[in-house]
Amino acid sequence: MIIFSQSAQQSQGIQTLLEAEKDAAKIVQQARQYRVQKLKDARSEAQREIDEYKKSKEDEFKAFEASHAGTTSSAQTAVDKETEASLKTITASYNKNKEEVVKKLLDRVVLVKPELHRNIKAQS
Repeated sequence: MIIFSQSAQQSQGIQTLLEAEKDAAKIVQQARQYRVQKLKDARSEAQREIDEYKKSKEDEFKAFEASHAGTTSSAQTAVDKETEASLKTITASYNKNKEEVVKKLLDRVVLVKPELHRNIKAQS
């Protein structure tokens, strides 16, 4: 009977150890799930913060762009006026001098004055 009692105690001790091992496995599994959930939460929180920061910077840029839009359009208008004035000046200069330039070009092309080349003159 003593042997049976020791065997029963050992069996009960092994059973207790197995139950403790199962409990430990459950705790480890819960810890893993908790860690995975915390990582997911951290990622979603980081993405939310990134989106908020991006939106605030976009709003800031739009405000800056809106405040400087008038300056850009007025500068464009001034450049257009200056360009128009330059074009008028260049066109007037062209119209004024085109006859004289054509005459000078024709004189140079038509009125050829034949001369000996300088190398031939040096040999004589």
